[in-house]
Amino acid sequence: MLEVQAIDVAYGDLSALRHFTLEVRTGEIVALVGSNGAGKTTTLRTISGLMKPRAGAIRFEGASIERLPAHQITRLGIGHVPEGRRLFPMMTIWENLQIGACTPDAKHRFDETVGFVFELFPLLKDRRTQLAGTLSGGEQQMLAIGRALATRPRLLMMDEPSLGLSPKLTQGIFSAIRGINQQGMTVLLVEQNVKQALRLAHRAYVLENGELALQGPAAELAENAHIRKAYLGI
Repeated sequence: MLEVQAIDVAYGDLSALRHFTLEVRTGEIVALVGSNGAGKTTTLRTISGLMKPRAGAIRFEGASIERLPAHQITRLGIGHVPEGRRLFPMMTIWENLQIGACTPDAKHRFDETVGFVFELFPLLKDRRTQLAGTLSGGEQQMLAIGRALATRPRLLMMDEPSLGLSPKLTQGIFSAIRGINQQGMTVLLVEQNVKQALRLAHRAYVLENGELALQGPAAELAENAHIRKAYLGI
């Protein structure tokens, strides 16, 4: 479904990704893990069109997208839940979800999508007239996921969905991600909670200092000596 081929990305003179390659197959959950500053968020921002690679190629369902603007990439079927949620705080839950339905197909199927979102997160249904800025961190993360789902993506990219959440809320978010995948959604997950991410994902990539360090089945990486020492504290 998604092919990232040897991309180089920089912020001015500061290199963020060097010759990075990744692929996501239809129906998978793929985790992208690594420490702060490794290049994980930059990878998602580049795939979604918010940044442009200096070299390399990105293909989605066979079509080159590395030079397309972000709104066209969204229309092709890539949804992005950004780090920090980035909601519209003075708009209600319902209005934030409507903003997500930005394509003709998404607008046409909005009621169907919202039904699925409210099934995943019943609390959002109960509070749909509440301003997003008054929600707790966990509730805002639910809404950020729901807004991305409202675009009707085929690939959902999620950047640090457990950031700042309690262990209980984190479990709820990971359960929701599993449920989304079981409904047929392909997921690319950036997550600092490496243990949880490897438990959830089918395959994983490890980024270190902007370069690919390891890749493979998530269950195998969870047993890798370097991963256990560097990221799991074992």
